[in-house]
Amino acid sequence: MPDTPPPVPEPQPPVRKDRRVLRAALRWTAAVVVFAAAGAGTAYGVTQMKRTDVPGLATASDGRWDYPEIVMPPLPSGSPGPFARANKTGAHYADLRALLLPAPKSAKADAALRGTDGWLAAKDFLAQYASADDREEFGQKLTDNGLRHIAARGWTTPDGTRTRIYLLQFDTAEVVDELFSPGLISYGSPAYALSGAPNATFDDGYPEAARSEKVTMSAFNESKPYGAEQVRQAYLSAGDTIALVVQSRKGTAKAVPFQQTVALQSQLLD
Repeated sequence: MPDTPPPVPEPQPPVRKDRRVLRAALRWTAAVVVFAAAGAGTAYGVTQMKRTDVPGLATASDGRWDYPEIVMPPLPSGSPGPFARANKTGAHYADLRALLLPAPKSAKADAALRGTDGWLAAKDFLAQYASADDREEFGQKLTDNGLRHIAARGWTTPDGTRTRIYLLQFDTAEVVDELFSPGLISYGSPAYALSGAPNATFDDGYPEAARSEKVTMSAFNESKPYGAEQVRQAYLSAGDTIALVVQSRKGTAKAVPFQQTVALQSQLLD
């Protein structure tokens, strides 16, 4: 009697991978972040994947900073996210102070940016701009557009890079859109020059894959010749909030930690 051939196993359905993880794994070579929903969808985690988990990154350090795991605060019960269809004003209902990117490991916090109860006075924010006329004009724009408050955080890393992050919250996303451009961005450069950075040009080296799909971002570098240090800056527009990220360093401000910091702060506002 001939041998009976072994049964052919039934094909198994393909394993579906989380699309968010796939997108994060391919996002960029400077920083990789993953947002994972938790609970009722009001809390998210932001983590850095190991370099060996990402194609092409199983190499020596590429200059990324070691940020701690970040957990966004839960939204008040029944409150939508800033980009939800139900959120007509684009409001961030989470505490703005909790949406600031935390400092990376080994960094020294900048106590001057803590303000009072975590809120920075508008005059202290405006003090970083070089021209008195610009400070007055910009300050009037903030008043006219109903600035609610400013949350800020800063730090200095062991290599001497100084980082400053400011979150400015207004009443609606419509106000922010009108203020952002051409109010803050004019003809490919910042409308108001920061101290120490009189000439800033559009950062055409910022990777497109590092941009958030929902957060509008314009990044700039201080162009040569610059003084004792180089300044990098980026303005973000996210719902009812404008963010400014500034990094400066003696000699040259490195591109990778700047891009990483901007990308992570964008994700927190998304």
